[in-house]
Amino acid sequence: MKDIDMIKKQALERFFSRMNPMQQKAVFRVNGPLLILAGAGSGKTTVLVNRIANMIHFGDAYNTTGQIFTDEEAAFIKDYAEGRTDDGKRLAAVIGVRQVRPWNILAITFTNKAAGELKERIEKILGDEGRGIVAATFHSACVRILRRECGNIGFTPSFAIYDTDDSKRVIKAAMRSLDIDEKMFPVKTVMSEISHAKDSMITPEEFAKEASGDYYRMNVAKIYKKYQKELLANNAMDFDDIICHTVTLFENCPDVLDHYQNLYKYIMVDEYQDTNRVQFRLVSLLSQKFGNICVVGDDDQSIYRFRGATIENILNFEDEFGCRPEDVIKLEQNYRSTQNILTCANKLISNNVGRKGKNLWTDCGDGDKVIVHKSMNERDEASYIAKTVSENNDNGRRFGDHAVLYRMNAQSNALEQAMIKAGIPYKIFGGLKFYDRKEIKDILAYLEVINNHADMFRLQRIVNEPKRGIGDATVRTIGQVSSDLGEDPIYVMAHSTEYVPLAKKSKALTEFAFMIEDLTDLSEEASLPELLDEVVEKTGYGAMMKQQGVEGEMRLENIAELKSTMTKYEEEAEDPSLEGFLEEVALYTDIDTLDENSDYVALMTMHAAKGLEFPVVFVAGMEDNVFPSSRSRDSEAELEEERRLAYVAMTRAKEQLHLIYAGERMLYGNTQYNRESQFIKELPPENIEKQVPKLDTAASSRRSGDISLGRQMAMFNSAKAAPTEPAESYSVGERVMHKKFGEGTIIGVTPMAGDTMLEIAFEKVGTKKIFANFAKPKKI
Repeated sequence: MKDIDMIKKQALERFFSRMNPMQQKAVFRVNGPLLILAGAGSGKTTVLVNRIANMIHFGDAYNTTGQIFTDEEAAFIKDYAEGRTDDGKRLAAVIGVRQVRPWNILAITFTNKAAGELKERIEKILGDEGRGIVAATFHSACVRILRRECGNIGFTPSFAIYDTDDSKRVIKAAMRSLDIDEKMFPVKTVMSEISHAKDSMITPEEFAKEASGDYYRMNVAKIYKKYQKELLANNAMDFDDIICHTVTLFENCPDVLDHYQNLYKYIMVDEYQDTNRVQFRLVSLLSQKFGNICVVGDDDQSIYRFRGATIENILNFEDEFGCRPEDVIKLEQNYRSTQNILTCANKLISNNVGRKGKNLWTDCGDGDKVIVHKSMNERDEASYIAKTVSENNDNGRRFGDHAVLYRMNAQSNALEQAMIKAGIPYKIFGGLKFYDRKEIKDILAYLEVINNHADMFRLQRIVNEPKRGIGDATVRTIGQVSSDLGEDPIYVMAHSTEYVPLAKKSKALTEFAFMIEDLTDLSEEASLPELLDEVVEKTGYGAMMKQQGVEGEMRLENIAELKSTMTKYEEEAEDPSLEGFLEEVALYTDIDTLDENSDYVALMTMHAAKGLEFPVVFVAGMEDNVFPSSRSRDSEAELEEERRLAYVAMTRAKEQLHLIYAGERMLYGNTQYNRESQFIKELPPENIEKQVPKLDTAASSRRSGDISLGRQMAMFNSAKAAPTEPAESYSVGERVMHKKFGEGTIIGVTPMAGDTMLEIAFEKVGTKKIFANFAKPKKI
């Protein structure tokens, strides 16, 4: 029999035969550092899943020589290699060596959606064995560690996770207490400064030291210090803290670090090009004992510099972790897009200097050329997109096959109106998110206080919602007494008769505190949906909503949707709890709601589209000063980031790619006249098809019904003409039928510029804004 080591390799290559040679190379590398440069659409998730399967099933069998087998085992290995048997389980039992235990693997992704997909695919291959693997986002992995270990850094396991809105309120309170003017120090700017400091692991004390002599930064340092103090007092962390505190924990507690190094002997990080400094520090600490760190990423898709991501992490990986040339594997075969799309993307990104370099290719054929379409203005652009979508739909394509990408959220207005006018179902990602709605934030605040009695800022949100006669001054006194005594605010309220400053309000305070304590007891016994029902009823929140008529009913429907989410969470979670649910909600992202089976056009920014794919993609606003943005003109680094963003947008397309630019565009109330984007000029002429409309097309798009709301109002004001009434009048509360969206209830009526804007809550597609004269919904 020929060399058994060679036959064993052939057997393993057959087991993983669905992958190309470079993918297999990545799968068979188990130990030591490994950098996988995975081009867009190159099947990186497949590689991650199969690499984990190989580690658990076969261990390091592929690279191990000199294994001794019986004659029967050697014959079986040969039979498998030559296709005479498919018994993969026996193959693993025969040749497996130094197999990795599932719980020794930590796979880090950037979105909950990616983590969920990874877990699902791993379990599909490995069955129950795959459930021991931890596949999580950076934040959820760190929360898991902190829930167990946070006592070492001064928190209790029930700590709250503050979102941006919560953090803003804490910072505003800190600024008031420090007598710092918001006009001189805008809250958003201060928040950004603090976030960047945390990304770089700069403490408030270090920030103050570096700010010495700089008046602005010295004041930010004071706010930063006060903010962190308030978070700790409220047993709360913001998003940046979650990773920072984990790193601090590991650096200050060697025994804790050693435990997690022994637990997670194999670290895998997806989307490594989007990591920041503190994330780099985290994976460095976890992997330094055994050195088994595998990162997957694409330097050409590094697009989160504005969030603190640093492309240097992936560009310098080999130096940081001591890689040899064979420790770097490039995946260049693309399974998503046609060659014309890839050739354009390759040519575009080749203009960047700061990259490792790769060339995507496919055997899917050339496909259609990339369409470069010139529109006269943003209305014409939106009409072209809507018309193309409708034509594709008439020819058998689903609406859900289409995505419209843009650089700025401000561009979505014209696109949304065009979809409404054409009767095309759509969903905007990045608008008002479900968890940003007032009623949802209120109910979640109640649940957070039930879970964490020390959460003073969530308490402030709901203590008087509905009205209970507990004013701001009383709430501040509760906070002061709580801080002085070292007791949580619910305890202080329950014992308010004992404190002179609170005695006058003790009836309202004790009633509220006893209600929270009762609900806390209930939370330990009842299911989450049952707890939600009790919260809505006992707090009086439901009764308050019922008094608000149609709008209140809509808000109660949203709360009912939250109940559905709770039910789903309880069905899927291994050990469901209120704390676990609140944690999942806190780490939720908008794109997690993208339903690939729903039939609607997806409208989103290019940043939000990362990691997604669609058969047909429209990229709107391909003009200089829009994309690339005007901010990138004076910075080569910024321009390269914009070019990477264009590369990401283009490689979302599987079959058809439309790049659209306008001769003029109204943005933020001003009309701009920009040239076509330099990115269009960088595309290979032989792979694109240019479309320039006739002049009369532009003229027709200038009818008032096709002009933006702001422009219609300007025309109206200049002409001093009274707007005409719509053909039929509508009132809030009326039921109507729309030809595409179905039945709905009118929740808003706004006359404007010769028409009426109706806000309608549709049963099937949610709330939409439509123009009465265009849509002509029928009353039912």
